[in-house]
Amino acid sequence: MPAEKPFLYDRLGGVYNIATVVEDLIDRIMIDPRLNANPLVDEAHHRVPPAGFKYLVTEMVCWASGGPQKYTGKSMADSHANLKITSKEWEAFLDDFQQTLDKFAVPADEQAELKAIVNSTRSDIVVNSGVGAGQVA
Repeated sequence: MPAEKPFLYDRLGGVYNIATVVEDLIDRIMIDPRLNANPLVDEAHHRVPPAGFKYLVTEMVCWASGGPQKYTGKSMADSHANLKITSKEWEAFLDDFQQTLDKFAVPADEQAELKAIVNSTRSDIVVNSGVGAGQVA
């Protein structure tokens, strides 16, 4: 009988490796002009200290990938409710995410699993109307 495949958390190397990758991603998105062009996102990026943001995202990735951590932050819907994030901004975030995964040479199978986790949050983050901040329908 073949052994069960280890949790994604273990295949990623656990909390220390996940925290390192999250730190790079958060540093990247905090300064991305494609994201900060949305004044609501820009304000949110400056409302909380990056260290706390990194902590909560690390907690969430560890939990979502099968680690022992428990996510203690707000839901994705609650934490993004008033940011009016557009599909274009979501794509910019995914580009930043890919750059981080590539920087750390995350293997393709693990990338696919991480992307599935991230994509499962899209409907809670991206505005449905397609109308972004400052735009008129």
